[in-house]
Amino acid sequence: MSSLPTSFTVPDLHAVCPFKGSTNPHYAKASEESSKWIASFKLLSEEKLAFFKKSGAELLCSHVYCYTGYQQLRTCCDFVNLLFTIDEVSDDQNGEDASKTGRVFIEALRNPDFDDGSALCAMTKQFSRRVTAMEPACYARFLKHCEDYIIAVGKEAYYREYGLVLDLESYEKLRRENSAVRTCFGLFGLTLGLDLPDEVFNNEVMMRVHLAAVDMVCWSNDLYSYNMEQSMGHTTNNILTVLMKEKHLDLQGAADFVGAHFKVLMARFLEDKARLPSWGPDMDAKVAQFVMASEMWIIGNLNWSFETPRYFGSQREQVRKTMVVQLYKMRE
Repeated sequence: MSSLPTSFTVPDLHAVCPFKGSTNPHYAKASEESSKWIASFKLLSEEKLAFFKKSGAELLCSHVYCYTGYQQLRTCCDFVNLLFTIDEVSDDQNGEDASKTGRVFIEALRNPDFDDGSALCAMTKQFSRRVTAMEPACYARFLKHCEDYIIAVGKEAYYREYGLVLDLESYEKLRRENSAVRTCFGLFGLTLGLDLPDEVFNNEVMMRVHLAAVDMVCWSNDLYSYNMEQSMGHTTNNILTVLMKEKHLDLQGAADFVGAHFKVLMARFLEDKARLPSWGPDMDAKVAQFVMASEMWIIGNLNWSFETPRYFGSQREQVRKTMVVQLYKMRE
């Protein structure tokens, strides 16, 4: 019997990404204020809060929303911190409890009169008062994406509880939602100060552009987070596990598959971007801004993944140079 691998090589996704990233000049102030805000609710243990701070949710926002103003960045930081909190809480819950947590989030987001007395409810209500500044169509889609996210998180908790690994097609659909990437893309109306009507957003070509961008973020996140997740025994919700099972691949083969598919997704994104129909000069300019915001998420997420210790810990500089990940031992 062959021994388990002790390392694997991650494909160089930067090599096939033509976009140039940046960081937001308002990062320092927005980060400090959002960190204090999330800590004030005392929802996370000291251990999780310390890990939370090291993970750099605000730094992610600085990369992926590099073009927006201070107030918008602060709102995005609060939202991503809120999502990280829900993710950390639900990771320790079964499907039923994760669904209850999610319902509190959705009710507090949708209903200003809802109050169950929980810290999560208070956090969400404070955030929701700021995000209602979005234009109508974008705000309605944002709420829908949040609902889809919560439903998917409940399913993920159920699958984790019973050790279920989905087939590739089912997993890809679930991952688009439980990753919260679509909810974060849903903030583009706020960060850009624009509205995009449903008939434009739901256009067949526009939707292919959108989903290719979402999938690139999801697949790269799974690739980079695998080491951390396998050390905690949380591997059912990861594309590498899905590929190893469905394609009968070893870990390295699954990582290579992700690299090849990321290249396919990038080609699809660029080809469909060039095929977008025209809705007139004003709307075309708005569409171009939404596409740009998607590009900043793709490259920003890649850059952030090698800056934060969340995925590669103290290895991150070495991984950046060699692309070799030394697998952590399983936690007791």
